[in-house]
Amino acid sequence: MALFVHAVVPGTTTGQYDALHSALQERPGIFEGCLAHACVPTDEGIEVFDIWESEQHMNAFVEKMMPVAAEQGWPGAEVAPRVLRVHNHWVPGAAG
Repeated sequence: MALFVHAVVPGTTTGQYDALHSALQERPGIFEGCLAHACVPTDEGIEVFDIWESEQHMNAFVEKMMPVAAEQGWPGAEVAPRVLRVHNHWVPGAAG
């Protein structure tokens, strides 16, 4: 079952996000199971929105991502991301 994840990361800049994203892209398969991703800058920091194919895919990503984020000095999560079960999702123009 697909999951929607919304993470609020106050005090984090888009530059910090870009550096982490670049480092993660160097790790083959780290985004396996990610169906959609968006990062939105806010006045307080950034917010990240993901749709994951399954809880297992999401957990595997988090396990690999957190040490890289810590190496780059990202703060620990003040508030756990909101995780919701997806009833339906689709991509306009995609086959299927």
